[in-house]
Amino acid sequence: MAVRRLDQVLVDQIAAGEVIERPAAAVKELIDNALDAGASAIEITILAGGRQLIRVVDDGAGMSPEDLALCVERHATSKLPTGDLSAIRTLGFRGEALPSIGSVARLDIVTRNAASPAGSAITVTTGEKGPVRPAASGQGTRIEVTDLFFATPARLKFLKSDRSEALAVAETVRRIALCHPGVRFALSGDGITPVMLPREADGEAGRLARLARILGRDFPDNAVPVDAAREGLRVHGFAGLPTFHRSNAQGIHLAVNGRPVKDRLLLAAVRGGYADVLAGDRSPVIALSVECAPDLVDVNVHPAKAEVRFRDAVLVRSLVIQAVREALARAGHRAATTGGSRTLDAMRGLFQPAGFAAQRQPVSFGWNGGAGAVAGAGFGEAGQAAFAAFGQSSADLRADAAPEPADRVARPLGAARAQLHGTYIVTQTADGVVIVDQHAAHERLVYERLKAARASQGIARQMLLVPEVIELDPVEADRIAASAGDLEGLGLVWCARPPPNWLAATCASLCTTWPRRWPARMAQSV
Repeated sequence: MAVRRLDQVLVDQIAAGEVIERPAAAVKELIDNALDAGASAIEITILAGGRQLIRVVDDGAGMSPEDLALCVERHATSKLPTGDLSAIRTLGFRGEALPSIGSVARLDIVTRNAASPAGSAITVTTGEKGPVRPAASGQGTRIEVTDLFFATPARLKFLKSDRSEALAVAETVRRIALCHPGVRFALSGDGITPVMLPREADGEAGRLARLARILGRDFPDNAVPVDAAREGLRVHGFAGLPTFHRSNAQGIHLAVNGRPVKDRLLLAAVRGGYADVLAGDRSPVIALSVECAPDLVDVNVHPAKAEVRFRDAVLVRSLVIQAVREALARAGHRAATTGGSRTLDAMRGLFQPAGFAAQRQPVSFGWNGGAGAVAGAGFGEAGQAAFAAFGQSSADLRADAAPEPADRVARPLGAARAQLHGTYIVTQTADGVVIVDQHAAHERLVYERLKAARASQGIARQMLLVPEVIELDPVEADRIAASAGDLEGLGLVWCARPPPNWLAATCASLCTTWPRRWPARMAQSV
């Protein structure tokens, strides 16, 4: 067959397949344009997961009528004034987003800049550009994408459900918002919980406040600052404590020069920083940003700009590992603030039989022992009081101490003796010493108890008299709602009967706060 030149519409549709693979990709490109225009507030609205409608409104610089006519042309951009690809300082630079979207959907743009007395509008349908016409508009830009992929029906078959696509859009907005705490973001639409992220203050405090809104209120109390620099590179952000972890990598947020990325090099470096303090099947909660000169990183190696390539990859990897390890070392043995007290309560029954304190033989010390031994170096923490019922401390017992009864130390984990740094429990066995991570032990205790109950009698459940309020990120709340059937199999069901009026009013007031507070009227597994 003879070689022929493809027509321009087909070229644009092929390019759209690389850049706009799903509605979330279109939202990302439009938000990038808004941020490059200096927007301080961005509002996103979607319908049917983004297939029916994507609307992005910003208060940025806007465009003149001449720029509006050019912005929908292939490879037309205002973000490379010198034409130097080694000096990219913007999120978008290829000039592909708008023409690619317009080739597979209906695209409407209304915009106005400060120098224009009136706004301008243009419409692009399957690559066919309409004329620029006057329109009423405030300063900024409003872009509407309707019927995404109607011009390429085959692409529609590969999209997931509306809820899945909406959750992907929400996750994209979350990751971009983490990199730009000084910008207000609002996301709404069917199938998702509205997201409202107000503009935060400048500096570290504002960044931590944005992280708390997205990663949860517990994150600031369980995170340590990260800041390291070397040879023109800087790594900064916040790293979660090793005891504050998750089962997947959704809590790892990485950025390069304000651009959220999913780079394998950076991901491996983060895991390397946690290698000695975190189990291999767990993932940390961390938000790191790498800043460097534009000529030290190539952001043009991936069609969707999700990956980057550093000039000195070894330097970047070593700096990230060093920064994370030093931050965790400064935290010492500090443990996460969640789960500690429940663990101690559970450990009492596991390590010691009832009435142990009354059976304990008194020990006389010729030195400053007794209660003073409990309050000595390393044992003067608040959690140590949980062991007061077990009698005098035996961490420093001398030879005149009464021998421990064999049945008390013959248990698998022995007899509890002390708590160190609010994290580890030291126990005495018949022939040695066991150090237990109380958080991991509590998780295992609950897990084994649930397994035994399910194997013997199924999952017994009892309706809660008062709903248990659970604070969740909107995206996570939607995922739980979508998994209601699976949760029912685990003994957690939503109450089909409406609660009393006073309870309904309370739940309604809680549901309107941010972050979303779910009145989880679920059956509690027993």
